[in-house]
Amino acid sequence: MADHNSIGGYSSDWGSSCRLSRRQMLARTGIGFGALALGQLLGEQGLLNTAQAEAVNPLLPKTPHFPAKAKRVIHLFMNGGPSHVDTFDPKPELTKRHGQELPINLPTERKTGAAFASPYKFEKYGQSGIEVSELFPHTAACIDDIAVIRSMHGDSPNHEPSLLLMNCGEPRLIRPSMGSWLTYGLGTENQNLPGFIAMCPGGYPIQESQNWQSGFLPGVYQGTYIDTKHREVERLIENIENKAVSRDEQRRQLDLLAQLNQAHLAERTGDEQLESRIQSFELAYRMQMEAADAFDVSREPQHILDMYGKGTQARQILIARRLIERGVRFVQVWHGEGQPWDNHDDIEVNHRKLAGQCDQAIGALLKDLKARGLLDDTLVVWGGEFGRTPTVELPKKGSNAGKINGRDHNHHGYTMWMAGGGVRGGYVHGATDEFGFAAVENRVHVHDLHATMLQLLGFDHEKFTYRYAGRDFRLTDVHGRVIKELIA
Repeated sequence: MADHNSIGGYSSDWGSSCRLSRRQMLARTGIGFGALALGQLLGEQGLLNTAQAEAVNPLLPKTPHFPAKAKRVIHLFMNGGPSHVDTFDPKPELTKRHGQELPINLPTERKTGAAFASPYKFEKYGQSGIEVSELFPHTAACIDDIAVIRSMHGDSPNHEPSLLLMNCGEPRLIRPSMGSWLTYGLGTENQNLPGFIAMCPGGYPIQESQNWQSGFLPGVYQGTYIDTKHREVERLIENIENKAVSRDEQRRQLDLLAQLNQAHLAERTGDEQLESRIQSFELAYRMQMEAADAFDVSREPQHILDMYGKGTQARQILIARRLIERGVRFVQVWHGEGQPWDNHDDIEVNHRKLAGQCDQAIGALLKDLKARGLLDDTLVVWGGEFGRTPTVELPKKGSNAGKINGRDHNHHGYTMWMAGGGVRGGYVHGATDEFGFAAVENRVHVHDLHATMLQLLGFDHEKFTYRYAGRDFRLTDVHGRVIKELIA
């Protein structure tokens, strides 16, 4: 009688008396390969129940709570905190009072000075007549497809907690990121690519991979990081090609490994790390088949390359379109390493440079998605972790020593926008005060933004939960309300 650690009737104690040759191992385990393949096919065709399908592959497409307006998300993350009063929230009162003390007293991270007028001109665009800064003319050309939220607010003026709040719904504790929640809830439409990809050129941002972590969700839902400063697929994705063995040989090796791992897992039910490792092996193999195509923008026609423009930002925004076109569920596009939009000084020069790196490509993305019929069910979100003060930051030791030409962090009021995916285009929601310091009208907290995004994706944010440590957790924690005015 086989002991409790046996595989196929043979002890897993690989002593000299129990060693199997490769031929013997294949003979003993080979009959399971067909069962694995059959399970995968049945799951993909919806012939297994939910529990069975998730056991076969947790990334198989799933049905949300109700019919969704959006099926996928592109999150354009302006890392560091872009200034709303210089981009999408014009404040003529700042121009009138430039250099004067403002009659307002809100706590800031550091001491700030007088009113600081925007150095950029605003113009009205589209049939909606929404005002946008000269920094974003290409994006502004699509304003009738955009809902501008001018009344965002968060909890902290510091990067670390604000990044985690925006990405994970919790500023301090380890929680799953938005992309992880979405792939948990919807799976992915392409089993040969990750369901959640985070692209950040030049290295990790602050809080590193916590921004796309899976938290207490199974590791298979964690975002896959891509350093898009590289152009070659072999450098974008490490070990994308195995030069030692053929694809067929790799497949045979993985089939054997899967059989052994499944037997090992059967005796350790609920071992999420082991389950994730099994899925990672499979995904890594399947990516070899499609990743080279998805990340190679040279395969685009020249007029598309010209439309998006040149540079790293243009390339990764174009890659984002290619990924969602191939069924990737959530793509996060970070603007640069560090905090490039964190302009405590020289804001006129730096914001112009940064917007110049991405505006053409953002406008191209919206037009391109619309032309391909993808904008209707693709939710595009733009913004950073907070905004910036309407007052000038006073000199301090460090980056802006001796300079009075930048803005400090501001979580009391800032701007984000959404487009496509059932969003009400050509619409401005909420407002900050006359100086742009704090959200005062139709205020939208980050939890409200998340609740609204989930609503567009077919989920009731209060019922979209995962049980962990005896409690049902959700992206919005115990907060959040759907902003119905943002939905078309």
